[in-house]
Amino acid sequence: MSLKVAVQMDAISSIDISGDSTFAIMLEAQSRGHSLFYYQTKTLSYEGGVLSAYGHDVKVKDVKGEHATLGPPKRIDLSTQQVLHMRQDPPFDMGYITATHLLDLIHPKTLVVNDPTEVRNAPEKLFILKFPELMPETLITRDVGEIDKFRQFHGDIILKPLYGNGGAGVFRTNKQDHNFTSLLELFAAHYAEPYIAQKYLPDVRKGDKRIILVDGKVAGAINRVPSDTDNRSNMHVGGRAEPTSLTKREHEICEAIGPELKKRGLIFTGIDVIGDVMTEINVTSPTGIRQVKRFGGEDIAALIWDAIEAKL
Repeated sequence: MSLKVAVQMDAISSIDISGDSTFAIMLEAQSRGHSLFYYQTKTLSYEGGVLSAYGHDVKVKDVKGEHATLGPPKRIDLSTQQVLHMRQDPPFDMGYITATHLLDLIHPKTLVVNDPTEVRNAPEKLFILKFPELMPETLITRDVGEIDKFRQFHGDIILKPLYGNGGAGVFRTNKQDHNFTSLLELFAAHYAEPYIAQKYLPDVRKGDKRIILVDGKVAGAINRVPSDTDNRSNMHVGGRAEPTSLTKREHEICEAIGPELKKRGLIFTGIDVIGDVMTEINVTSPTGIRQVKRFGGEDIAALIWDAIEAKL
């Protein structure tokens, strides 16, 4: 089966292929004989019932600095593609949401991975609220008094933007922190939506586990350990990836959420687990599959394509 595959992503020239999940998915597609068309979200265009994008046919190879060979630029009707991967990085802002509405126009005739309606309806720090029994103590609000009460009760909390990504804007604060008011002023100046506060989990020093699910089933995991000078474990900000295995509790978490992911058409997802609780469900542009394979785990890019081809 040879498929026409479009990939909506950030600039391919700037990716780090050693850890980029989108690149791994593209390599696997090419190895199966599928053709690849690459474009950036900013080139999406709708006119007269046609959703199109301006980009390039592309060939990829696993060689740093020579990883992408682009064909001449052209605009194509995206409905001519059988599969489209929506892989641009967040922030999950109105631009991201608008892209999901546009891709709704061609899905499911063109299979968009992940389903754009469900991506729009499952922001990473809000979708998790469907599973309160699996979460840490959490508060979502802009109310300064409520945040202060939450801080006073728990003593040590994490405060972060509701639609942030990659560890940006994540702060640890406690009830002795004299910068607390200034921190909330900073949030108020930069974010129109509520913020999310969570009880600080000391187990984060042992690692923040990224567990990857394909079509609702566990496919692999890595542990991300923060540096000595940071509370964040994201690899974007210096977290270290380590091999890991799943605990009984982590299997229970995956079994609890897996059917919902599958029902929603969320083929490729990644959850974050600290200790015994789940802190996020990532559905926009999950990462980690190259690290899993590097540590001797499953080839998750192959599992993703197996799932896609089965649906087609």
